[in-house]
Amino acid sequence: MIVCLGRIVQDTDADSIPDDDVSTLSESLDLQGTIESGGITGVAGKDFGGLYSVKPLALIKPSGTEDIARVVKAASQTSHLTVAARGNGHSINGQAMADGGFVIDMRSTEENHFKPLTIDGSHYIDVSGGALWEDVLRRCVSMFRLAPRSWTDYLSLTVGGTLSNAGVSGQAFRFGPQTSNVTELEVVTGKGEITVCSATQNSELFFGALGGLGQLGIITRARVKLQPAPDMVRWLRVVYTEFEEFTRDAEFLVTQEEGESFDYVEGFVFSNSDDPINGWPSVPLDPDHEFNPAYIPQTASSVLYCLEVALHYRNSDRPSTVDTAVSRLLERLGFIQRLKFQLNVSYVEFLLRVKQVEEHAKANGNWDSPHPWLNIFISKSSIVDFDRTVFRKMLKDGVGGPMLIYPLLRSKWDSRTSVVLPEGEIFYIVALLRFVPKGPTVEKLVAQNHEIIKWCNKEGLDFKLYLPHYQSKEDWKRHFGNQWTRFVERKTSFDPMAILAPGQKIFKRTHTIKP
Repeated sequence: MIVCLGRIVQDTDADSIPDDDVSTLSESLDLQGTIESGGITGVAGKDFGGLYSVKPLALIKPSGTEDIARVVKAASQTSHLTVAARGNGHSINGQAMADGGFVIDMRSTEENHFKPLTIDGSHYIDVSGGALWEDVLRRCVSMFRLAPRSWTDYLSLTVGGTLSNAGVSGQAFRFGPQTSNVTELEVVTGKGEITVCSATQNSELFFGALGGLGQLGIITRARVKLQPAPDMVRWLRVVYTEFEEFTRDAEFLVTQEEGESFDYVEGFVFSNSDDPINGWPSVPLDPDHEFNPAYIPQTASSVLYCLEVALHYRNSDRPSTVDTAVSRLLERLGFIQRLKFQLNVSYVEFLLRVKQVEEHAKANGNWDSPHPWLNIFISKSSIVDFDRTVFRKMLKDGVGGPMLIYPLLRSKWDSRTSVVLPEGEIFYIVALLRFVPKGPTVEKLVAQNHEIIKWCNKEGLDFKLYLPHYQSKEDWKRHFGNQWTRFVERKTSFDPMAILAPGQKIFKRTHTIKP
Protein backbone atom coordinates (compact mmCIF):
# COMPACT_ATOMS: atom_id res chain seq x y z
CA MET A 1 0.00 0.00 0.00
CA ILE A 2 1.08 3.60 -0.58
CA VAL A 3 0.07 5.67 2.44
CA CYS A 4 0.55 9.41 2.07
CA LEU A 5 -1.16 12.62 3.09
CA GLY A 6 -4.01 10.78 4.74
CA ARG A 7 -4.98 8.78 1.65
CA ILE A 8 -4.36 5.20 0.61
CA VAL A 9 -3.62 4.13 -2.93
CA GLN A 10 -3.51 0.44 -3.83
CA ASP A 11 0.04 -0.53 -4.82
CA THR A 12 0.69 -3.82 -6.55
CA ASP A 13 3.37 -4.85 -9.03
CA ALA A 14 4.50 -1.92 -11.19
CA ASP A 15 3.50 -3.68 -14.40
CA SER A 16 -0.07 -4.18 -13.19
CA ILE A 17 -0.92 -0.59 -12.27
CA PRO A 18 -3.23 0.97 -14.89
CA ASP A 19 -2.90 4.56 -16.01
CA ASP A 20 -5.96 5.73 -14.09
CA ASP A 21 -4.30 4.72 -10.83
CA VAL A 22 -1.51 7.14 -11.60
CA SER A 23 -4.00 10.01 -11.64
CA THR A 24 -5.27 8.79 -8.28
CA LEU A 25 -1.71 8.69 -7.05
CA SER A 26 -1.19 12.25 -8.28
CA GLU A 27 -4.17 13.43 -6.28
CA SER A 28 -2.99 11.60 -3.16
CA LEU A 29 0.46 13.17 -3.38
CA ASP A 30 -1.02 16.64 -3.86
CA LEU A 31 1.78 17.63 -6.24
CA GLN A 32 2.05 21.03 -7.88
CA GLY A 33 3.76 19.26 -10.78
CA THR A 34 2.56 16.29 -12.82
CA ILE A 35 2.84 12.50 -12.98
CA GLU A 36 3.02 10.61 -16.26
CA SER A 37 2.82 6.91 -17.06
CA GLY A 38 2.19 4.72 -20.06
CA GLY A 39 4.47 5.91 -22.85
CA ILE A 40 6.96 7.55 -20.50
CA THR A 41 9.23 4.51 -20.45
CA GLY A 42 10.80 5.77 -23.69
CA VAL A 43 12.19 8.71 -21.70
CA ALA A 44 12.56 7.49 -18.14
CA GLY A 45 13.37 3.90 -19.04
CA LYS A 46 16.55 4.54 -21.02
CA ASP A 47 19.60 6.79 -20.98
CA PHE A 48 22.43 8.08 -23.15
CA GLY A 49 24.43 4.89 -22.79
CA GLY A 50 21.71 2.96 -24.60
CA LEU A 51 22.80 -0.25 -22.89
CA TYR A 52 19.98 -0.73 -20.38
CA SER A 53 16.21 -0.40 -20.46
CA VAL A 54 13.74 -0.68 -17.58
CA LYS A 55 10.10 0.16 -16.95
CA PRO A 56 9.47 2.71 -14.18
CA LEU A 57 6.12 3.03 -12.45
CA ALA A 58 5.82 6.73 -13.27
CA LEU A 59 7.71 9.81 -14.35
CA ILE A 60 7.33 12.70 -11.91
CA LYS A 61 7.69 16.26 -13.20
CA PRO A 62 7.93 18.26 -9.97
CA SER A 63 7.38 21.99 -9.76
CA GLY A 64 9.90 22.29 -6.95
CA THR A 65 11.63 20.79 -3.95
CA GLU A 66 8.43 20.18 -1.97
CA ASP A 67 7.07 17.93 -4.72
CA ILE A 68 10.26 15.87 -4.67
CA ALA A 69 10.08 15.48 -0.91
CA ARG A 70 6.46 14.29 -1.14
CA VAL A 71 7.39 11.63 -3.69
CA VAL A 72 10.25 10.31 -1.55
CA LYS A 73 8.04 10.24 1.54
CA ALA A 74 5.37 8.34 -0.38
CA ALA A 75 7.94 5.76 -1.48
CA SER A 76 9.18 5.42 2.10
CA GLN A 77 5.70 4.32 3.19
CA THR A 78 5.79 1.31 0.86
CA SER A 79 7.76 -1.89 1.11
CA HIS A 80 9.57 -1.65 -2.21
CA LEU A 81 9.20 1.58 -4.20
CA THR A 82 12.37 3.45 -5.13
CA VAL A 83 13.12 6.93 -6.48
CA ALA A 84 15.69 8.01 -9.06
CA ALA A 85 16.53 11.59 -10.00
CA ARG A 86 16.98 12.01 -13.76
CA GLY A 87 18.81 15.07 -15.06
CA ASN A 88 19.20 15.37 -18.82
CA GLY A 89 19.45 11.62 -19.29
CA HIS A 90 23.20 11.36 -19.93
CA SER A 91 23.98 8.50 -17.58
CA ILE A 92 25.62 5.64 -19.43
CA ASN A 93 24.81 2.54 -17.36
CA GLY A 94 21.26 3.04 -16.11
CA GLN A 95 22.32 4.99 -13.02
CA ALA A 96 19.29 7.32 -13.22
CA MET A 97 16.67 4.60 -13.68
CA ALA A 98 14.19 3.07 -11.24
CA ASP A 99 12.78 -0.27 -12.31
CA GLY A 100 9.17 -0.27 -11.13
CA GLY A 101 9.76 2.93 -9.16
CA PHE A 102 9.48 6.70 -9.51
CA VAL A 103 11.77 8.65 -11.85
CA ILE A 104 11.93 12.36 -11.07
CA ASP A 105 12.51 14.62 -14.07
CA MET A 106 14.75 17.28 -12.54
CA ARG A 107 14.63 19.38 -15.72
CA SER A 108 11.12 20.54 -14.77
CA THR A 109 12.71 22.54 -11.92
CA GLU A 110 15.37 24.25 -14.04
CA GLU A 111 14.05 27.80 -13.58
CA ASN A 112 13.97 27.60 -9.79
CA HIS A 113 16.49 29.42 -7.60
CA PHE A 114 18.48 31.41 -10.20
CA LYS A 115 19.84 34.12 -7.92
CA PRO A 116 23.23 35.90 -7.84
CA LEU A 117 24.83 36.66 -4.47
CA THR A 118 27.85 38.54 -3.20
CA ILE A 119 29.18 37.28 0.12
CA ASP A 120 32.27 38.88 1.71
CA GLY A 121 33.23 40.29 -1.66
CA SER A 122 33.01 36.95 -3.48
CA HIS A 123 30.44 36.14 -6.16
CA TYR A 124 28.09 33.15 -6.22
CA ILE A 125 24.99 31.97 -8.04
CA ASP A 126 22.19 29.85 -6.59
CA VAL A 127 20.87 27.50 -9.26
CA SER A 128 18.46 24.58 -9.45
CA GLY A 129 19.81 21.05 -9.41
CA GLY A 130 17.83 20.59 -12.64
CA ALA A 131 19.44 23.52 -14.49
CA LEU A 132 21.78 22.81 -17.39
CA TRP A 133 25.33 24.08 -17.05
CA GLU A 134 25.13 25.60 -20.54
CA ASP A 135 22.20 27.76 -19.43
CA VAL A 136 24.04 28.76 -16.24
CA LEU A 137 27.00 29.77 -18.42
CA ARG A 138 25.00 31.87 -20.87
CA ARG A 139 23.00 33.65 -18.21
CA CYS A 140 25.93 34.38 -15.92
CA VAL A 141 28.08 35.74 -18.75
CA SER A 142 25.35 37.77 -20.44
CA MET A 143 23.84 39.19 -17.25
CA PHE A 144 26.82 39.62 -14.92
CA ARG A 145 29.99 38.97 -16.99
CA LEU A 146 30.75 36.25 -14.46
CA ALA A 147 31.05 32.48 -14.82
CA PRO A 148 31.58 29.35 -12.72
CA ARG A 149 35.23 28.36 -12.33
CA SER A 150 35.10 24.64 -13.09
CA TRP A 151 33.30 22.85 -15.92
CA THR A 152 32.67 19.59 -17.69
CA ASP A 153 33.54 19.24 -21.37
CA TYR A 154 29.88 18.81 -22.30
CA LEU A 155 27.54 21.36 -20.71
CA SER A 156 24.10 19.92 -21.53
CA LEU A 157 24.27 18.21 -18.15
CA THR A 158 22.39 19.19 -15.01
CA VAL A 159 23.99 20.86 -12.03
CA GLY A 160 22.76 18.19 -9.64
CA GLY A 161 23.88 15.39 -11.94
CA THR A 162 27.51 16.44 -12.23
CA LEU A 163 27.78 17.39 -8.54
CA SER A 164 26.58 13.89 -7.68
CA ASN A 165 29.65 12.53 -9.49
CA ALA A 166 32.45 15.16 -9.50
CA GLY A 167 32.39 17.23 -12.71
CA VAL A 168 35.79 17.45 -14.39
CA SER A 169 37.32 19.21 -17.36
CA GLY A 170 40.46 21.06 -18.33
CA GLN A 171 40.07 23.66 -15.55
CA ALA A 172 40.01 21.09 -12.73
CA PHE A 173 43.80 21.13 -12.32
CA ARG A 174 43.50 24.70 -11.04
CA PHE A 175 40.13 24.95 -9.33
CA GLY A 176 39.35 21.33 -8.64
CA PRO A 177 36.23 19.52 -9.87
CA GLN A 178 32.81 21.09 -9.73
CA THR A 179 32.29 19.46 -6.33
CA SER A 180 35.08 21.71 -5.01
CA ASN A 181 33.35 24.84 -6.28
CA VAL A 182 30.04 24.84 -4.41
CA THR A 183 29.53 26.20 -0.91
CA GLU A 184 25.94 25.24 -0.11
CA LEU A 185 23.35 22.67 -1.19
CA GLU A 186 19.67 22.08 -0.69
CA VAL A 187 19.06 18.33 -0.61
CA VAL A 188 16.04 16.05 -0.31
CA THR A 189 17.22 13.03 1.67
CA GLY A 190 15.94 9.47 1.45
CA LYS A 191 13.70 10.28 4.41
CA GLY A 192 11.93 12.94 2.36
CA GLU A 193 13.47 15.72 4.44
CA ILE A 194 14.48 19.02 2.82
CA THR A 195 17.87 19.99 4.24
CA VAL A 196 20.15 22.95 3.58
CA CYS A 197 23.76 21.97 4.10
CA SER A 198 27.30 23.34 3.78
CA ALA A 199 30.79 22.73 5.12
CA THR A 200 29.65 24.14 8.48
CA GLN A 201 25.94 23.23 8.51
CA ASN A 202 24.84 19.60 8.21
CA SER A 203 28.33 18.94 6.86
CA GLU A 204 28.04 15.14 6.66
CA LEU A 205 25.19 15.47 4.20
CA PHE A 206 26.95 18.24 2.27
CA PHE A 207 30.15 16.31 1.70
CA GLY A 208 28.33 13.02 1.34
CA ALA A 209 26.01 14.28 -1.40
CA LEU A 210 28.94 15.73 -3.37
CA GLY A 211 30.14 12.81 -5.46
CA GLY A 212 27.61 10.63 -3.64
CA LEU A 213 26.08 9.15 -6.83
CA GLY A 214 22.63 10.29 -5.71
CA GLN A 215 22.69 7.74 -2.88
CA LEU A 216 22.28 10.15 0.03
CA GLY A 217 19.98 12.78 -1.39
CA ILE A 218 18.64 14.58 -4.43
CA ILE A 219 20.40 17.92 -4.96
CA THR A 220 17.70 20.52 -5.62
CA ARG A 221 19.79 23.70 -5.27
CA ALA A 222 23.49 24.51 -5.37
CA ARG A 223 25.44 27.65 -4.54
CA VAL A 224 28.22 27.87 -7.15
CA LYS A 225 31.36 30.00 -6.96
CA LEU A 226 31.78 32.56 -9.76
CA GLN A 227 34.69 34.52 -11.18
CA PRO A 228 35.02 37.23 -13.86
CA ALA A 229 34.46 35.73 -17.30
CA PRO A 230 37.10 36.33 -19.98
CA ASP A 231 36.02 37.51 -23.42
CA MET A 232 38.15 35.28 -25.62
CA VAL A 233 40.21 32.10 -25.68
CA ARG A 234 43.35 31.16 -27.63
CA TRP A 235 42.73 27.45 -28.24
CA LEU A 236 45.67 25.23 -29.23
CA ARG A 237 46.48 21.61 -30.02
CA VAL A 238 50.03 20.27 -30.30
CA VAL A 239 51.15 16.74 -31.20
CA TYR A 240 53.59 14.31 -29.56
CA THR A 241 54.96 10.94 -30.59
CA GLU A 242 56.28 9.90 -27.17
CA PHE A 243 53.96 9.32 -24.23
CA GLU A 244 56.62 10.23 -21.67
CA GLU A 245 57.16 13.64 -23.28
CA PHE A 246 53.41 14.23 -23.52
CA THR A 247 52.82 13.42 -19.83
CA ARG A 248 55.91 15.37 -18.73
CA ASP A 249 54.65 18.54 -20.41
CA ALA A 250 51.06 18.05 -19.26
CA GLU A 251 52.19 17.54 -15.67
CA PHE A 252 54.48 20.57 -15.90
CA LEU A 253 51.59 22.78 -17.02
CA VAL A 254 49.12 21.63 -14.35
CA THR A 255 51.62 22.13 -11.52
CA GLN A 256 52.44 25.78 -12.36
CA GLU A 257 50.95 28.72 -10.50
CA GLU A 258 48.10 30.73 -12.00
CA GLY A 259 49.51 33.16 -14.54
CA GLU A 260 52.41 30.79 -15.27
CA SER A 261 50.41 28.26 -17.26
CA PHE A 262 47.42 27.90 -19.55
CA ASP A 263 43.89 28.22 -18.16
CA TYR A 264 42.80 24.88 -19.57
CA VAL A 265 44.84 21.68 -20.03
CA GLU A 266 43.56 18.45 -21.53
CA GLY A 267 44.82 15.86 -23.99
CA PHE A 268 43.85 12.86 -26.07
CA VAL A 269 45.27 9.83 -27.83
CA PHE A 270 44.67 9.25 -31.53
CA SER A 271 45.55 6.60 -34.06
CA ASN A 272 48.63 7.11 -36.23
CA SER A 273 46.51 6.78 -39.38
CA ASP A 274 44.31 8.71 -41.77
CA ASP A 275 41.11 7.37 -40.19
CA PRO A 276 38.72 10.40 -40.21
CA ILE A 277 37.33 9.63 -36.74
CA ASN A 278 40.24 8.06 -34.87
CA GLY A 279 43.30 9.36 -36.72
CA TRP A 280 45.08 12.50 -37.90
CA PRO A 281 41.93 14.29 -39.22
CA SER A 282 40.55 14.43 -35.65
CA VAL A 283 43.28 16.84 -34.51
CA PRO A 284 42.91 20.15 -36.46
CA LEU A 285 40.64 22.78 -34.91
CA ASP A 286 39.41 24.26 -38.17
CA PRO A 287 38.56 22.81 -41.60
CA ASP A 288 41.23 25.10 -43.08
CA HIS A 289 43.91 23.50 -40.90
CA GLU A 290 45.90 20.69 -42.50
CA PHE A 291 47.53 17.84 -40.60
CA ASN A 292 50.61 16.87 -42.59
CA PRO A 293 51.70 13.34 -41.59
CA ALA A 294 55.07 13.93 -43.25
CA TYR A 295 56.11 15.69 -40.03
CA ILE A 296 55.58 12.51 -37.97
CA PRO A 297 58.91 10.73 -37.32
CA GLN A 298 59.26 7.27 -38.86
CA THR A 299 59.95 5.92 -35.37
CA ALA A 300 56.45 6.85 -34.13
CA SER A 301 54.31 4.06 -32.70
CA SER A 302 50.74 3.01 -33.52
CA VAL A 303 49.28 5.93 -31.58
CA LEU A 304 50.08 9.61 -31.15
CA TYR A 305 49.24 12.12 -28.41
CA CYS A 306 47.68 15.57 -28.55
CA LEU A 307 48.02 18.15 -25.80
CA GLU A 308 45.07 20.57 -25.88
CA VAL A 309 45.42 23.90 -24.06
CA ALA A 310 43.72 27.28 -23.91
CA LEU A 311 44.59 30.76 -22.67
CA HIS A 312 41.93 33.27 -21.61
CA TYR A 313 42.17 36.93 -22.59
CA ARG A 314 40.19 40.16 -22.89
CA ASN A 315 39.01 41.94 -26.02
CA SER A 316 41.15 44.85 -24.90
CA ASP A 317 44.35 42.76 -24.95
CA ARG A 318 46.62 43.38 -27.93
CA PRO A 319 47.06 40.35 -30.24
CA SER A 320 50.83 40.68 -29.81
CA THR A 321 50.42 40.39 -26.04
CA VAL A 322 48.47 37.15 -26.41
CA ASP A 323 50.99 35.82 -28.95
CA THR A 324 53.86 36.56 -26.57
CA ALA A 325 52.15 34.88 -23.64
CA VAL A 326 51.36 31.75 -25.68
CA SER A 327 54.88 31.56 -27.14
CA ARG A 328 56.41 31.86 -23.68
CA LEU A 329 54.36 28.91 -22.46
CA LEU A 330 54.94 26.77 -25.53
CA GLU A 331 58.71 27.26 -25.67
CA ARG A 332 59.19 24.91 -22.72
CA LEU A 333 57.21 22.09 -24.34
CA GLY A 334 58.58 19.25 -26.48
CA PHE A 335 55.90 18.77 -29.13
CA ILE A 336 56.40 18.41 -32.90
CA GLN A 337 56.83 22.07 -33.86
CA ARG A 338 55.13 21.82 -37.25
CA LEU A 339 52.10 20.06 -35.83
CA LYS A 340 50.61 22.97 -33.94
CA PHE A 341 47.04 24.17 -34.46
CA GLN A 342 45.45 27.25 -32.92
CA LEU A 343 42.24 29.23 -33.07
CA ASN A 344 40.76 32.31 -31.40
CA VAL A 345 37.18 31.83 -30.20
CA SER A 346 34.89 33.49 -27.69
CA TYR A 347 34.91 32.12 -24.14
CA VAL A 348 31.32 30.92 -24.44
CA GLU A 349 31.98 29.35 -27.83
CA PHE A 350 34.97 27.49 -26.39
CA LEU A 351 33.03 26.11 -23.44
CA LEU A 352 30.24 25.03 -25.76
CA ARG A 353 32.65 23.40 -28.23
CA VAL A 354 31.16 19.92 -27.73
CA LYS A 355 27.74 21.32 -28.71
CA GLN A 356 28.95 21.32 -32.31
CA VAL A 357 29.96 17.68 -31.97
CA GLU A 358 26.49 16.93 -30.62
CA GLU A 359 24.79 18.68 -33.53
CA HIS A 360 26.93 16.82 -36.06
CA ALA A 361 26.31 13.48 -34.32
CA LYS A 362 22.57 14.10 -34.24
CA ALA A 363 22.61 14.95 -37.95
CA ASN A 364 24.24 11.65 -38.87
CA GLY A 365 22.28 9.60 -36.34
CA ASN A 366 25.19 8.71 -34.04
CA TRP A 367 24.01 10.72 -31.04
CA ASP A 368 21.18 8.30 -30.28
CA SER A 369 23.30 5.20 -30.82
CA PRO A 370 24.64 3.22 -27.83
CA HIS A 371 27.60 4.68 -25.97
CA PRO A 372 29.62 2.01 -24.13
CA TRP A 373 31.85 4.61 -22.52
CA LEU A 374 34.53 3.89 -19.95
CA ASN A 375 35.92 6.56 -17.58
CA ILE A 376 38.81 5.81 -15.26
CA PHE A 377 40.99 7.71 -12.80
CA ILE A 378 44.53 6.27 -12.97
CA SER A 379 47.44 7.26 -10.76
CA LYS A 380 50.63 8.68 -12.23
CA SER A 381 52.44 5.56 -11.04
CA SER A 382 50.31 3.36 -13.32
CA ILE A 383 49.69 5.53 -16.37
CA VAL A 384 52.78 4.46 -18.38
CA ASP A 385 51.81 0.79 -18.06
CA PHE A 386 48.25 1.66 -19.08
CA ASP A 387 49.51 3.44 -22.20
CA ARG A 388 51.85 0.62 -23.16
CA THR A 389 49.17 -2.08 -23.09
CA VAL A 390 45.78 -0.37 -23.48
CA PHE A 391 46.41 2.58 -25.80
CA ARG A 392 49.21 1.10 -27.91
CA LYS A 393 47.84 -2.43 -28.20
CA MET A 394 44.18 -2.89 -27.26
CA LEU A 395 43.00 0.48 -28.63
CA LYS A 396 45.62 1.28 -31.27
CA ASP A 397 42.93 1.63 -33.95
CA GLY A 398 40.77 3.98 -31.84
CA VAL A 399 37.35 3.64 -30.24
CA GLY A 400 35.15 5.49 -32.72
CA GLY A 401 35.32 8.65 -30.62
CA PRO A 402 37.71 10.64 -28.39
CA MET A 403 40.20 8.91 -26.08
CA LEU A 404 40.80 11.66 -23.53
CA ILE A 405 43.71 11.65 -21.10
CA TYR A 406 44.95 14.48 -18.90
CA PRO A 407 46.37 14.97 -15.39
CA LEU A 408 44.56 16.21 -12.30
CA LEU A 409 45.82 17.22 -8.86
CA ARG A 410 44.54 15.42 -5.79
CA SER A 411 45.15 18.47 -3.58
CA LYS A 412 42.39 20.33 -5.48
CA TRP A 413 39.81 17.75 -4.35
CA ASP A 414 38.19 17.65 -0.92
CA SER A 415 38.71 14.26 0.72
CA ARG A 416 35.54 14.74 2.78
CA THR A 417 33.32 14.23 -0.29
CA SER A 418 32.15 10.80 -1.43
CA VAL A 419 34.41 10.78 -4.51
CA VAL A 420 37.11 8.10 -4.42
CA LEU A 421 40.48 8.66 -6.11
CA PRO A 422 43.68 6.71 -6.72
CA GLU A 423 46.73 7.44 -4.58
CA GLY A 424 49.29 10.17 -5.22
CA GLU A 425 49.11 13.89 -5.93
CA ILE A 426 48.96 13.51 -9.72
CA PHE A 427 46.45 11.19 -11.34
CA TYR A 428 44.94 11.02 -14.81
CA ILE A 429 41.45 10.79 -16.15
CA VAL A 430 41.10 8.44 -19.09
CA ALA A 431 37.79 8.67 -20.96
CA LEU A 432 36.99 6.30 -23.83
CA LEU A 433 34.05 8.07 -25.46
CA ARG A 434 32.75 5.61 -28.03
CA PHE A 435 30.08 6.37 -30.62
CA VAL A 436 29.00 3.10 -32.20
CA PRO A 437 26.13 1.83 -34.35
CA LYS A 438 23.61 -0.58 -32.87
CA GLY A 439 24.29 -4.27 -33.25
CA PRO A 440 26.89 -6.88 -32.22
CA THR A 441 29.60 -4.20 -32.08
CA VAL A 442 28.10 -2.87 -28.84
CA GLU A 443 28.47 -6.17 -27.00
CA LYS A 444 32.01 -6.50 -28.32
CA LEU A 445 33.00 -3.05 -27.03
CA VAL A 446 31.35 -3.63 -23.64
CA ALA A 447 33.39 -6.83 -23.43
CA GLN A 448 36.51 -4.83 -24.30
CA ASN A 449 35.77 -2.40 -21.45
CA HIS A 450 35.53 -5.36 -19.08
CA GLU A 451 38.79 -6.71 -20.49
CA ILE A 452 40.52 -3.38 -19.78
CA ILE A 453 39.24 -3.28 -16.20
CA LYS A 454 40.18 -6.93 -15.69
CA TRP A 455 43.68 -6.23 -16.97
CA CYS A 456 44.04 -3.20 -14.65
CA ASN A 457 43.07 -5.36 -11.68
CA LYS A 458 45.34 -8.23 -12.73
CA GLU A 459 48.36 -5.96 -13.15
CA GLY A 460 47.68 -4.18 -9.86
CA LEU A 461 47.22 -0.73 -11.37
CA ASP A 462 46.15 2.01 -8.98
CA PHE A 463 42.84 3.14 -10.49
CA LYS A 464 39.22 3.99 -9.74
CA LEU A 465 36.28 4.05 -12.11
CA TYR A 466 34.71 7.47 -12.67
CA LEU A 467 30.92 7.34 -13.21
CA PRO A 468 31.28 3.84 -11.69
CA HIS A 469 29.07 0.88 -12.47
CA TYR A 470 29.31 -2.47 -10.71
CA GLN A 471 27.00 -5.46 -10.38
CA SER A 472 27.94 -6.67 -6.89
CA LYS A 473 28.35 -5.16 -3.45
CA GLU A 474 31.81 -6.72 -3.23
CA ASP A 475 32.90 -4.71 -6.26
CA TRP A 476 31.46 -1.55 -4.70
CA LYS A 477 33.33 -2.27 -1.46
CA ARG A 478 36.53 -2.64 -3.45
CA HIS A 479 35.78 0.61 -5.28
CA PHE A 480 35.29 2.64 -2.10
CA GLY A 481 38.11 0.89 -0.25
CA ASN A 482 38.75 2.46 3.15
CA GLN A 483 35.93 4.95 2.50
CA TRP A 484 33.28 2.21 2.35
CA THR A 485 32.46 2.33 6.06
CA ARG A 486 31.96 6.10 5.96
CA PHE A 487 29.78 5.81 2.87
CA VAL A 488 27.58 3.14 4.48
CA GLU A 489 27.23 5.22 7.65
CA ARG A 490 26.11 8.20 5.60
CA LYS A 491 23.68 6.03 3.66
CA THR A 492 22.22 4.73 6.91
CA SER A 493 21.82 8.29 8.21
CA PHE A 494 20.26 9.91 5.17
CA ASP A 495 18.61 7.09 3.18
CA PRO A 496 18.12 4.24 5.68
CA MET A 497 15.64 2.31 3.51
CA ALA A 498 17.80 2.61 0.36
CA ILE A 499 15.05 4.37 -1.58
CA LEU A 500 17.30 6.60 -3.67
CA ALA A 501 19.31 5.87 -6.82
CA PRO A 502 18.49 2.17 -7.25
CA GLY A 503 20.11 2.15 -10.69
CA GLN A 504 23.54 2.27 -9.08
CA LYS A 505 22.89 -1.20 -7.63
CA ILE A 506 24.86 -0.49 -4.46
CA PHE A 507 22.18 -1.08 -1.80
CA LYS A 508 18.98 -3.12 -1.78
CA ARG A 509 15.68 -1.52 -0.81
CA THR A 510 14.70 -2.39 2.76
CA HIS A 511 11.18 -2.64 4.16
CA THR A 512 11.62 -0.61 7.30
CA ILE A 513 13.79 2.19 8.55
CA LYS A 514 16.97 0.78 10.07
CA PRO A 515 17.58 1.62 13.74
